[in-house]
Amino acid sequence: MKKVVFLDRDGVINKLSNIKNNSQSPKSLKELQLNKYIVSIVKYLRSKNYLVIMVTNQPDVSRKILTKASVEKINLYIMDKIKLDDFFVCYSQNNNCFRRKPNPGMLIDAKKKWNISFKKSYLVGDRDKDIEAGNKAGVKTIFFFNKKNQEKNKIKSNFKIKSLKEIYQIIK
Repeated sequence: MKKVVFLDRDGVINKLSNIKNNSQSPKSLKELQLNKYIVSIVKYLRSKNYLVIMVTNQPDVSRKILTKASVEKINLYIMDKIKLDDFFVCYSQNNNCFRRKPNPGMLIDAKKKWNISFKKSYLVGDRDKDIEAGNKAGVKTIFFFNKKNQEKNKIKSNFKIKSLKEIYQIIK
């Protein structure tokens, strides 16, 4: 079975856009800014034989704020730029949707597709719903406190980091 590091997109892989002091997902490639170190971290994880898979909620599509094509364009750019193995997206805004974090559906879909061992895997997220999804799936969780976190981490995670560089000390 394979081991994987699941990465949340907005806030972990890329910076949140700060439009009128409202932190949000980038709406276009022009707004997309990758987080510092993410390219080298993914390269490091792959050198340690981890698959690297992005899992992202993108409810702005169901809210009609963004098109599915725009999200896919951003995701494909990220996948190519940082060399992800795969990505999974939930477009629903309904927290009862099994694929939408805080539920583990996207991780379970990835497990089926890639033959993943959750016991050997990690999830890195910057919101409680990311950590909750990882906990429900049974992967080790890493909460990333970044400059844009609006919430305090209330869900128990295995690790807490303030810099993505700390991943090097956790995942070996």
